[in-house]
Amino acid sequence: MRVGGGRVRARAADRAYEMLRAGILEGHYRPGERLGEAELAETIGGSRTPVREALRRLEVEGLVEVAPHRGARVTQWSRADVEEIYDLRLVLESFAAQRAATRVSDADVEHLRKLCDAMEAAARPGPGQNLERLAELNTEFHVVIRAASASSRLLTMLNAVVQMPLVLSTFHRYSPDDLVRSAGHHRELVDALRARDGQWAQAVMRSHVAAAKAVLLASFATPARDESAQRD
Repeated sequence: MRVGGGRVRARAADRAYEMLRAGILEGHYRPGERLGEAELAETIGGSRTPVREALRRLEVEGLVEVAPHRGARVTQWSRADVEEIYDLRLVLESFAAQRAATRVSDADVEHLRKLCDAMEAAARPGPGQNLERLAELNTEFHVVIRAASASSRLLTMLNAVVQMPLVLSTFHRYSPDDLVRSAGHHRELVDALRARDGQWAQAVMRSHVAAAKAVLLASFATPARDESAQRD
């Protein structure tokens, strides 16, 4: 019975984690907002134990801050946090692109090309622009490249630094020119991967992440164009 009970608790903790993580990334819980265990348990529909376990996991990911005697809050990112995390992403993601160039499959390259088409359509100015869809496609694009790097250790390190841009609604801070430049980087990354040129892919990814960092730092004191959560 204890084994079965352990499985039930684990499933409850997983469910609480998934719901809370989605709530943070989608903007339902804002930076600095208090996350009370009792209130969350009532909202999710369960006990405080799985909520407590979920908050610990989110703390490890950097999405939640837990202070003694003060409880948990959604992480608030400072300018210094932005600089540090993007510097780490610049090193790790460019290395992932370099490795991917010699390991990526033809099918993955074609998939990335199609993602470029879809991202450009989603970013196109006008009433049909859909930055939330662009976010999803962009995340998929980078996930394909990271997976193609074939390094579980690298993926673990990257997972620790990709959360913050999701919360800060990155693409909603982009100007039309920024969106065009980002699309150009994506296209060139596909070209570098198709050529199996690791140095080229690494250089383009470094430029891509550095440009995203510059945009975010320039707009850090300015709210995003709307409150919808977005990804880079």
